[in-house]
Amino acid sequence: MSHQDTGSWTYRTFLAGLLSVLTMSMATAAGAEENASNPLAAVNNTDIRWQYTEGDLEDKHRLFIDGAYMIKPKLKLKYELHYVETDLTGEDEHDFEKVVIKPIYFPYETKLNDDWGLRAAIGFDLIVEFGNDDKGIGIDADQIGPFGGFAFANLSSGLVLIPLLQQFLSYSGDTDVNQTALRLIALQPFGKGNWFKLDAKIPYDWENEFWVPTAEVQLGHNFGPKWAIFVDGLAGLGGDRLFDAGIGLGLRRKF
Repeated sequence: MSHQDTGSWTYRTFLAGLLSVLTMSMATAAGAEENASNPLAAVNNTDIRWQYTEGDLEDKHRLFIDGAYMIKPKLKLKYELHYVETDLTGEDEHDFEKVVIKPIYFPYETKLNDDWGLRAAIGFDLIVEFGNDDKGIGIDADQIGPFGGFAFANLSSGLVLIPLLQQFLSYSGDTDVNQTALRLIALQPFGKGNWFKLDAKIPYDWENEFWVPTAEVQLGHNFGPKWAIFVDGLAGLGGDRLFDAGIGLGLRRKF
């Protein structure tokens, strides 16, 4: 292994270790009434998630940690660690894919009227791959993804509507990434401790000049103040979709 490869691996291992420390060091609760399936919620949580997708190119299993920690009332840190099994190369391969670190700052929050409140957010994704693209895992592109958006919350029904705009750019690796993504989320609680979520992602790939939209539907249930479980349904849309359909399961621990 070259000195450059050793340094790159050490960097990725450090980020993976940082995620483990964050996962085990959650402490105070924040925004207990907000749903952690809202990426702009002021909450502390750790999710363990599994997703399976199938398509013409590959069948993929993804197991990942997806969590968040409120560092300050206006500063949130989201984090992810992804492990993937795929048959993209013609053989079953499995390994770590990437680490995602996402700081989110809430510069402004207000009550618009008697029915609606608003929270603004800015931040960025730092995406670091583990260099397993030879196994069909990842795309060999470390990326930065600045974003901005708003959460509109209905104060009576609990409905939350979230438009986000994000730009992904590669800064390392052999694959050039230049992608602009619009994301629209609708999150509605119902019954006793249940919720429904619709998450539409509409990215445009400027390098290859095509759209790669996806949609996710989520149904979840809170088991008291600390635990929740949810199921996902996923769909790839358009002629250049990366997968056809998928399903997922998640277990959430709230802090």
